[in-house]
Amino acid sequence: MRFNRRVGSGGTKPTWIERAVFALAFLAFSVAAQAQTFTVLYTFGTGKDGYKPLSGVTIDAQGNLYGTAYFGGANNGGIAYKLSPHGSGWVYSVLYTFGTSAGYFPGGKLVIAPGGGFYGTAFGGGSDQAGTVFDLRPSPNRCITVQCPWQATVLHNFYFFTEGGYPDPISLDSAGNIYGATQQGAPSGLGSVFKMTPAQGSWSFSVLTDFAGTGSGTPCAGVVPDQNGNVYGTGYLDIPGTVFEITNAGQFQILHRFDYSDGVDPFYGLIFDPHGNLFGQTMDGGGNGEGGTVFELSPPGGGWTFNLLYSFPGITATESVGFASLGMDAQGNLYGTTVVNGAYGYGTVFKLSPSANGWIYTDLHDFTGGSDGCYPWSDVVMDSQGNLYGTASECGSVAYPPMGGTVWEITP
Repeated sequence: MRFNRRVGSGGTKPTWIERAVFALAFLAFSVAAQAQTFTVLYTFGTGKDGYKPLSGVTIDAQGNLYGTAYFGGANNGGIAYKLSPHGSGWVYSVLYTFGTSAGYFPGGKLVIAPGGGFYGTAFGGGSDQAGTVFDLRPSPNRCITVQCPWQATVLHNFYFFTEGGYPDPISLDSAGNIYGATQQGAPSGLGSVFKMTPAQGSWSFSVLTDFAGTGSGTPCAGVVPDQNGNVYGTGYLDIPGTVFEITNAGQFQILHRFDYSDGVDPFYGLIFDPHGNLFGQTMDGGGNGEGGTVFELSPPGGGWTFNLLYSFPGITATESVGFASLGMDAQGNLYGTTVVNGAYGYGTVFKLSPSANGWIYTDLHDFTGGSDGCYPWSDVVMDSQGNLYGTASECGSVAYPPMGGTVWEITP
C-alpha cells in the first residue's frame, strides 16, 4: 500500500500558494452549503487508542459506531473501536488490539456479520505476512471489567504468491458469501479477486481472477457482488483506470476504461442503487481542474452506459490508497469525501443530489487541518435520523501522533 505522496510542489503536500489558488477555484464552483452542524465525536492520538482511521464507521441498530484505526494500540498494529452514544456525548472503547495472530494494520471498513459481530481485513500479518480476513465478536466468557475486549478469529490467511496479499475491504452477498480483492501477489503479481463461502463451520476460499491478461489493474477498495453472483470493481494500477465485471460464469470484462477527461485513478469502491446502476468516484482527472470525478454506469439492454455526474475542481489529489465508497440515501442523494480538495486543501464532505438538470453539488464541510481533522479516506454513513458519520485519517486536536485523526458527525 502507498501512503502520503500528496501531489503538490515537488510531489509533497500542496503549498499554501496552491491551497489559496485552489480555494478560490473551489469556491467559484461550489454550491453554498446547507445549514448543518459539524461535530468531532472523538480525536485519536494517545497511541494506545489507535491513530490514522483510514476507513469509515459502521452503525448498528442501537446507533453505536464501530471502526478501525490502521496504527496504534499496544502492539502498534492497529485497533478496532466502538463509540456509544451516552447522554449528550459519546463513550469510546477499544474492542481489540491487532498485531498478533489475527494480523495487523486493519484498513478496511468493518462489515456486520450474520449472527452478530463483524468481518474485516488486516492488511498485514497472518501465516504468510500477507494479511487476513477475520471475524470479530464479543468474548463468550463473562466479563467483569468496564471495557471488555473482544475476540478475533482468523477466517483466512493469505498466501502471497498463490492467492495474493494485502487485502482490501470485503463485502457480503445475501447468502453470506464474502467477496474481496488483494492489491499485490498471486501468480500474476497483480493481486486477485476472491470469494469465501461458508461451509459447515469453515470457509472455502477461491480466486476468481488474478488479473493476468485482463488489461486491468487491481482494486484498492474491494469489489461488490450483485444479486446474480456477478462481481464488480475498479482497477487503478492501469492508469488511468478501469471498471470491470467478473460474471458468475467466471468471464472477466472491462465495462469502462477511463481517459483522463472522465477520471483517473478510481481508488474508491463501487455501490449499487436499487435499479442496478453502479456509482463510483475517481481520485484525479475530470474536466474541472483535475480534482476527480463521480460517475454512474447503467445497464440498459445488453450493455453498460457511462455517465459523468460531476467533476471536482482543484489540483490533483493524491497517490495514497484509500478504502472508501460513496453512500446513498433513500432519495438517491450521494454522499462522499474528497481527500485534499476543499477551501483549505485538507478534504471535504459533499452531497450530490439528482435533479432534472443534472446533479447538484453541496459542500457539507471543508476540513481545516486543525481540530476537525484532515485527509478523510472515509465512507459517509447515515443513521435513521439523517445524521452523517465518517472519519478523517489525520490531524485533530491531539498533538501526538501528528497523524491522529477524528471521528465526526454532521447533523442536518
